[in-house]
Amino acid sequence: MEPSKTWSIDFENGSIGGFIDNETALIQFARKAIMTERTKYAIYSDNYGCELHGLIGDDVTPALLDAEIPRLIYETLAYDDRISDVVDIEYTREGDALFVSCRIIPTQSDADFVLEVTM
Repeated sequence: MEPSKTWSIDFENGSIGGFIDNETALIQFARKAIMTERTKYAIYSDNYGCELHGLIGDDVTPALLDAEIPRLIYETLAYDDRISDVVDIEYTREGDALFVSCRIIPTQSDADFVLEVTM
């Protein structure tokens, strides 16, 4: 199982400080994994990150987005052994921005949570 304790990231201000653990750390992992482009940064393994960035801003059909976005979000998060399932994946697209929402079911808790990410 992945360790849970990690540094706290303030995404809005771009700063790091303090520690977080458990559900807060899992939420941060999920948000950061979705926001990070897969295979772009050498510091991360090929398993880490999301392949959504190639779809954002591209002229793709709504049918392709409906098929690919849920699959890519699921693949981004489901490999982590702290996550039992990723369900209720929804998205909206406004210009070049993508707003993603999903419900994450942790393996070690009865309480699931909703994650919202803007890319």
